[in-house]
Amino acid sequence: MMEWTYFWRLAGDVCRHCLCAPARSFEIPGQPVHHGNHCIWKQDCTTGEGAAEEGGSSDEESVPRFQAWLGCAADGHLVGDRDDSNLYISMKLKAAAEIGINANHIRLPETATEDEVLRRIVAVNENPAVHGLIVQLPLDSINPINTEKVTNAVAPEKDVDGLTSINAGKLSRGDLGDCFIPCTPNGCMELISQTGVSVMGKNAVVIGRSKIVGAPMHDLLLWNHATVTTCHSKTLDLAEQVGRADILVVGAGRAEMVKGEWVKEGAVVIDCGINHIPDSSKASGKRVVGDVQYPSAIERAGYITPVPGGVGPMTVAMLMKNTVESAKRFLQTYTPGKWSIEYTKKKPQEPQPSDAEISCSCQSKPIGELAREVDLFSEEVEPYGRSRAKIRLDALKRMEKQPDGKYVVVTGITSTPLGEGKHTTALGLAQALGAHLNINTFACVQEPSPGSFFGARGIAVGGGYSQIIPLEEVSLQPLGQHELISAASRVVMDTIKAHAHYESKLSEKALFDLLVPLRKGQRSVSPAQLNRLKKLGIEKSDPLTGTEIRCFVQLDIDPDIATDSGSLENEIMAILSLSSSEEEMQQRLAKIVVATNKSGDPVTTEDLNVSGPLAMLLKDALKPVLMQTVEGTPVFLHTSPLADIAQGSPSVLADKLALKMVGSKGFVVTVSGHGADIGLEKFFNIKCRYSGLRPDVVVIVATVRTLKMHGGAPPNLKQLERGCCHLKRQVENAQAFGLPVIVAVNKFSCDTDTELELVCGQARQAGAFDAVQCTNWSEGGAGALALAEAVQRAAKLPGQFRFLYDTQGFENLPVCIAKTHLSLSNDPMLKGVPTNFMLPITDIKANVGAGFLCCLTESTNTEMDDPMWPCFHGNNLHSDSK
Repeated sequence: MMEWTYFWRLAGDVCRHCLCAPARSFEIPGQPVHHGNHCIWKQDCTTGEGAAEEGGSSDEESVPRFQAWLGCAADGHLVGDRDDSNLYISMKLKAAAEIGINANHIRLPETATEDEVLRRIVAVNENPAVHGLIVQLPLDSINPINTEKVTNAVAPEKDVDGLTSINAGKLSRGDLGDCFIPCTPNGCMELISQTGVSVMGKNAVVIGRSKIVGAPMHDLLLWNHATVTTCHSKTLDLAEQVGRADILVVGAGRAEMVKGEWVKEGAVVIDCGINHIPDSSKASGKRVVGDVQYPSAIERAGYITPVPGGVGPMTVAMLMKNTVESAKRFLQTYTPGKWSIEYTKKKPQEPQPSDAEISCSCQSKPIGELAREVDLFSEEVEPYGRSRAKIRLDALKRMEKQPDGKYVVVTGITSTPLGEGKHTTALGLAQALGAHLNINTFACVQEPSPGSFFGARGIAVGGGYSQIIPLEEVSLQPLGQHELISAASRVVMDTIKAHAHYESKLSEKALFDLLVPLRKGQRSVSPAQLNRLKKLGIEKSDPLTGTEIRCFVQLDIDPDIATDSGSLENEIMAILSLSSSEEEMQQRLAKIVVATNKSGDPVTTEDLNVSGPLAMLLKDALKPVLMQTVEGTPVFLHTSPLADIAQGSPSVLADKLALKMVGSKGFVVTVSGHGADIGLEKFFNIKCRYSGLRPDVVVIVATVRTLKMHGGAPPNLKQLERGCCHLKRQVENAQAFGLPVIVAVNKFSCDTDTELELVCGQARQAGAFDAVQCTNWSEGGAGALALAEAVQRAAKLPGQFRFLYDTQGFENLPVCIAKTHLSLSNDPMLKGVPTNFMLPITDIKANVGAGFLCCLTESTNTEMDDPMWPCFHGNNLHSDSK
C-alpha cells in the first residue's frame, strides 16, 4: 500500500523540544546521564508535556483555531505494504498524537503509478491547510517510479524532511535560515549541542554520503565551523580518519563497521545506523545494532548514542519541529480569507486607444497562476489555452462549508439600442474593489453569444480599461458551449424523427426489442425508461403484457406540435444557467417537453430516453470559465441565456462558486440582462428563487444620453430632468425587492458636470442609497472607486430581500415575461414612464425543464426594423500592428 500522513499541531499545545532546546531529550532534562565517563542519550520525543511559551504567539492568536499540518507520504503515499515503512509511520503518528499533533494518514495501492503519486503530491502542495509533506522512502510500487522526481515534487516550503534539491542546495550554500534541514542531521546536531561540546574548530568525520544523512550532515558541521572529512565504505584509511575525529557521525548502513578501538578518546559518537544481525538468544533470531561496535566504543567515547533509542526518536522530534516552523513561516504571510494575488494597474493613455489596442497592450498572467492566486487547486482547473480555464465542480464541493461573500447585482435603466454599459460598470466595480481596495472580488458575466461578436453594442464583456482580456479570445474563440448545446438539440430532434419513423415501420414487439434490447438474457432497461414505466403506472420492467408494451413504445407524437431546434437550444441554455450540480442538470433535462402526442399529452426527453445522453454531452458545458480583467481581477464567464424569453444572467454555478471563493469579506459582482423592470425582476424571481442566493446590493447603471432620450426632444437640461422620471421608476422597481439601490452614472466625455450632478441628485431624491459618477471606461478601477465605497457601505445594511410573488399554477413555476427591453411597456417607441397601457399575452410556453412559464407578448419592434451595421471594420488576421 502507498500511504500519506498529515499531522497538525493544535493551538496552544506546543511541545518544547520541537520549538526550542529539548525539555526531555535526556533522562534528566537539561543534562546528560553519565555512566562512568560515558553519556548515553535516551530521547523521549513522545512527551505530551509542555504548553505554549508564556504569552503565546501573536501569529497564532490572530488565526482562529490555528493548526499546523504535516503530510507524511510513505512509499510515495506509502506505495506497497513494507513492514519497515509501516513501523516508521506508526512512530511518527504516535509521537504526533502524544504531543498534541493530530494525523491524517492516506494510503494508495502498490499499483499506483508515478503520475498518480505526483498528482497527489501537487494536491497537498496546494492545500493551504497542510504545512508539511514528507515522502517515506523507498518507493515500493509494481510500476516504475522515479524517486528523485517524486521527492522534488514536494513544494520546498513544505519539504519538512529537507530532501528536495532546492533545500539541499540552500543547505550546501550555507543558507541555513532559509531552508529546511533534513531531520536526522538536524537531530544529530541537537544531540551534539546537548553535550556542551563546541563544534567550532573541531575535527569532524562523517561516514556515509547519502542525501538523507551523510551529505547534509557534512554541510551542517561545515557551516557550524567544524573541519569536516567525509568518508565511506571505500575509504582506504578509514580507521586512521576515525581516530582523528573529535566528532564522529556514522550513517553507512553497515553493521558495526566502525570498531571501538578506532574511536578517539573522549570523542562524541553519533550512530545513525539501523542494522539486523543474527542472534539466537532473541525470539526473532536477530537483534538491532548500529554502524558502530557499541560495546567496545562505549569504553573510549565521551558521548555515544545507543541503537535503538538514540538518533531515531530525535529524528522524529526534528520532524515535528520543522512542521511547526513551516506553519509559523506560513502564518507570517498568511491572512485568513485573503488571496495572495498581484494586480496590474494600467495607466490610461490619451487619446484613449480602441478596446482591441488596450487588450493587446495588456499582458495577461497565465491562467494557472491566476487560479493559484484565488486558491484553486490544479486538479480543479482545466486550462483552455494560456488565458482561459474551465473550473471543475469539485471546487464547489470542496468549499461548500465556507461562508459566502457579499452579492452585488448590476442592472440598468431602459436603454437605447447601444446599451448603458452594465458590463463595463460591473467589471470596473470589480476592479475597484479588488485591485484598488484589495478586497477579494469576482465578477460573473455571461459568455458572449455568437450573434454578439460584431454587434454595435460590443460583445458584452466590458470595454475600455474595464474589459476582459484577451479580447480576441473572449470574443472570437468560444469554448464550445454553444456547439455542445446545438449538438444536444440535434440529438433530440433526430430521436424524435427516428422514433416516429420506426413506430410506423416496426411492430410493437420489434420496437420494444429495439428500445429495450436483450443482453445475456436480461432486458437492459435504462433509468429513464424505468421512470417512463412508472409514469405509465407500470411497476415492472420485464415481462410486460402486450398492452403495457404498446403504452411504452407508442409515443404517437403529433408532428405539427413538436418543438423547433431554436426553442430547444434556448431551454437547454437556461437549464445550464439555473442548475447547481450535474444531478440537477440531468433532472431538468429529463423534464424538457419536446412534443405532445395526438391526445395532447406532453412528451419529454425522458420519454425519448435521451435525457441521460444529453447530460453526458453537456457535462463539460456546466463548468464556469475563468478569465481576467485588464487589472488582473478574476472573472467567471458562463452561459448566455436570452434575456427576453429566459432569465438572461450568468449561471448559478458561477455565482455560487465565486461567492465561496471570495470568502465572507469578499464581493461577487454579477450582471442581470436588460433593465431593472424585466431583467432584474427575472434575476430575482427566477434565478434567486432556484439558487437560494440573496443579493446584498443592487447597482443601476444610467447614462445622461439615455435619460435625455426618455425626456424627449430637444435634448437639453430640462428634458434631462424630465427623463429622470424613468430613473425614479427603475429605482422603485429595484427597491420593491427590499434591497439598497445605488445608481452608477456612466460618464461620457460629452456629459457636463451640471448634467451629471442633476442625475445624481434626482437618483437620491428617488430613494437611492447613493448615486455616483463612474469613469471606469477611461480610468479602469480607479474610475469606479466611489461606486465601490458606496457598495461597501450599502452591503453592511441588514438584508430585507423578498420575492414579489409566490409561485402558483402549473407546477408552481415562476413567470418569465417576454417583452421588449426598449420600453417599460410592450411598445419600444414609448419612452419615459408610459401609463395606461395593456400588456397583451399572446401565448404561454411551459419551459418545464428550465423551470419557468414564458409569457409571450405582442411587443412591436419598429425601432429594430432597420438592421444595425456590424462592427467588423479594421479586423484582420495579419496587420502591421498587433
